[in-house]
Amino acid sequence: MKKILVLHTGGTIAMKEDVLTGGVSPDVTNPLMDAPIHIDDDVELIVEDIFNLPSPHIAPEQMLQIKERIQLAHLSGIDGVVVTHGTDTLEETAFFLDTTIGNQLPIVITGAMRSSNEVGSDGLYNFESAIRVAKCDDAQKKGVLVVMNDEIHSARYVTKTHTTNVATFRTPTLGPIGLVTKNRILFMQELLESRQLDVDRVDGLIPIVKAYAGMHGELFEALAESNIDGLVIEALGAGNLPPQTLPPLKKLLAKQIPVVLVSRCFNGIAEPVYGYSGGGKELQEMGVIFCNSINSQKARIKLLIAKNRWLPLVELHDFMEN
Repeated sequence: MKKILVLHTGGTIAMKEDVLTGGVSPDVTNPLMDAPIHIDDDVELIVEDIFNLPSPHIAPEQMLQIKERIQLAHLSGIDGVVVTHGTDTLEETAFFLDTTIGNQLPIVITGAMRSSNEVGSDGLYNFESAIRVAKCDDAQKKGVLVVMNDEIHSARYVTKTHTTNVATFRTPTLGPIGLVTKNRILFMQELLESRQLDVDRVDGLIPIVKAYAGMHGELFEALAESNIDGLVIEALGAGNLPPQTLPPLKKLLAKQIPVVLVSRCFNGIAEPVYGYSGGGKELQEMGVIFCNSINSQKARIKLLIAKNRWLPLVELHDFMEN
């Protein structure tokens, strides 16, 4: 018998549509708590409604609460975990858990794009699929997984790509690592090892700035005069910035504020290729950290974790780059 802890956190999967107004909002009670689901006889579910929040209301403080509940459950002999979550910030919670807990036990996060009483609601099916993956022996040592729409994605790389489509979660460049079929759970890719850092706090102000054509340095200038703890930049192309941004960027770096760079492109990685003014090579020489395999929202979570472990700058560079 496998014991699976289910943590309901809210989101569309736990909401209902108002038939009069068309608005979708949290119900008085989570419809998943008493929904009829089909699970194998060798699975025991331990279900907790940990909170009932729309995903834009989920912050690192709630992610930390989920992490600590999972770690406590692991000590008590839980075999796997399923977290139901709103899709807007699902990838960030998944990445936070992957970076702080990692491979300790199968952790599967799922959600829905249609509320429980909408035509074609996908929540119950995704929930059942997530339970199947969490109990699967092959899910061991795969890191945190996101299961939606018959696909299994790694929390490290998956992202929401469509505002309403049920097939919204995609993994750029690499694709899903597995599939949920009628009778089997199939894993088709192996993940590279990644470093985990546990934290007991999530303090810090780390904004994200997106680069654009004709960008000047005013925003970076204002940030250099503020009390931020780090900065993530969605840079152009392979990792480049307009040259007008460089002087205030140097002020940020001179204050020992870590500046992490990712690409604003959907596919590919950021790397220091170009040698012109504002090009990636110059940025790297200035001390900008190239975070080459994740998007900006995940880079922010990773930097927040690093800052709350008080990593020295050299070690922080290594953690962010790998």
